[in-house]
Amino acid sequence: MIRPSIFPSRSAATHELKILPQYFDDVLHNGKNFEIRKNDRNYKVGDILILEEWDNGKYTGRKVTRSVGYITDYAQKDNYVVMGLRK
Repeated sequence: MIRPSIFPSRSAATHELKILPQYFDDVLHNGKNFEIRKNDRNYKVGDILILEEWDNGKYTGRKVTRSVGYITDYAQKDNYVVMGLRK
């Protein structure tokens, strides 16, 4: 279990991630300020997420960058986390 945190625990890592167009636009326009992801990258507060729009099996070229401001696995499937995003 991940203890909810707002404090970085190590140097920030950068993660390049695919994101579908409907979610990309919501993140871009600040309507969606969280990501739920499988924690296969050991995400931490302070990490940088480069979200790259993925449509019809290819990248569109649009990207948005957010940092992880909060992280928890409360009430998630095994090995999944909720990450609060900030600009």
